Amino acid sequence: MTPSDRLEVRAIRVWAHVGADPGEQDVPQPLDIDLAVELDLSGPRANDDLSGALSYRTLYELVRDVVRRERVATLERLGDVVLAVLMNDPRITGARIALAKPRLFDGATPVVVLHAGR
Repeated sequence: MTPSDRLEVRAIRVWAHVGADPGEQDVPQPLDIDLAVELDLSGPRANDDLSGALSYRTLYELVRDVVRRERVATLERLGDVVLAVLMNDPRITGARIALAKPRLFDGATPVVVLHAGR
């Protein structure tokens, strides 16, 4: 494995129950999520074989499912929950998640970026 081996899934649009203001969690609102996980990609690189590899679809579905089921006040907490689930996979040695809340401010998008590693 090289230090730069990673899979990324960008621009995951998920509707989430997140927010600290009254009523924010009552109606789902869009989040845009970028995800990167560090793992050993030497098998697929050397053998052009995906057996045992982590798929993009798996990452996408994991993020989508976790975000849809959670009800939290902060993007920080939501990101931490996603990272904890990701880090349960022994193939993943590190992860980065960026959660953006579009449409919150006129022309500006707040983003929370979190990291986890072993």
